[in-house]
Order: sequence, then C-alpha cells, then structure tokens
Amino acid sequence: MAAIKMTDAFREAAALAATGQGNTLSLHTSDPGLTGANELSGGAPAYARVATTWTDGTADGSVVGSEVEFNIPPPIAPAVSVTPTHLGCWSGSTFRWSVPIANI
Repeated sequence: MAAIKMTDAFREAAALAATGQGNTLSLHTSDPGLTGANELSGGAPAYARVATTWTDGTADGSVVGSEVEFNIPPPIAPAVSVTPTHLGCWSGSTFRWSVPIANI
C-alpha cells in the first residue's frame, strides 16, 4: 500500500482536530481500544487522569500539550511491575483516542 502524502498544513489541521476532542490524558497497560479499557488504577498516591493544555504547533503537523505528571501505582509484588503502553485522551467521561507511548 502506498503511503499517504499530506501537506504540513493538512497534518496541522488533523492534529488540532484530534486535540480538540479532549484535554484529559490517561495511561493504559495495553491497547485501550475504543472504550478506554486497561486504564491504570490504584496506588498511593492514587493514579488519576490529568488535564493538559494543547498549543498549536509550528504548522508542521505537531501539537504540543503542557507537561503533565501521573502517579503510577507501585508494583503489586517485586516481580510484577506496572508499565503503561498507551496514552489515552478523554473529553469528560467520554474516551476519544489513544496512541502507543512508543510513538510519542
């Protein structure tokens, strides 16, 4: 399959449209699908979704969110660790989209 060719202006518009869908971020231990499944939970202090503020990029298809910090739950046992694999985005209680953390 041939790669889709896009102008920087189109990529910028697409990125702004995606970030316009929500500003609350979440972490997931595997693909959240279309529902926001596999979201982290628990911990002390407790894991919670965090809000970001999106800013326009430089018209090159990139959009930047403000820096955020998550409380990631500690391991349940020494051999079990919590490794987030996906970042999700919500609008209120509605899950909107996700991206693998490796792609960020």
